[in-house]
Amino acid sequence: MNISNYRILLREEPEGGFTVFVPSLEGCITYGDDLKEAKANAKEAIELYIESLQEDNLPVPTDDNFLEMNLQVEHV
Repeated sequence: MNISNYRILLREEPEGGFTVFVPSLEGCITYGDDLKEAKANAKEAIELYIESLQEDNLPVPTDDNFLEMNLQVEHV
């Protein structure tokens, strides 16, 4: 069994809850009513995404070669 870490981005939605994006897994997006549910749903979505890739004999991307930075940009 391999263990990989995946970065997730959570966006708080105006109507409530959180949308979760997994940048390394294109199209892997889920939602949760609160942070706990959003994280649990993200874990499940990632596991299912990886399972699907493995069934199709496709490579499983990881975050191993990513460098994360934040940029501040001024705008009007």
